[in-house]
Amino acid sequence: MKLNSMSFFQLASQRMSWLGANQQVVAENIANADTPGFKAKSVSPFAELVDGTRAGGVKTTHAAHIQGGGRVGNVRVTTDSAPWESSIDGNSVVLEQQTLQASEIGENYQLAAQLYSKGFQLLTLAVVGQR
Repeated sequence: MKLNSMSFFQLASQRMSWLGANQQVVAENIANADTPGFKAKSVSPFAELVDGTRAGGVKTTHAAHIQGGGRVGNVRVTTDSAPWESSIDGNSVVLEQQTLQASEIGENYQLAAQLYSKGFQLLTLAVVGQR
């Protein structure tokens, strides 16, 4: 039996992938905190990934076309529309905001991993009948 074909495991796996992409974007924001003119980026909501919608995306019809908007895996990356503030040099990365986001992402990833593990344990219990 393939676990990814079961909706619970597929959803937990997608959530963990989305959180990983989100963490990568936050890390890039933090790395560019002192870059003049750098605009903080954020990822598309998880619901957009699950629904399969790609609002605001540009379709490329030729290999030489430039992709519209950034992507990390299947996740759309856009400029953060609500940064806490911008510095005089135009940089919109606020380290406190990015730190809070990184902490939230870590907690959510841990929760998704625990749910995935518990689902696997329940499936094993149902099949084997013992722990």
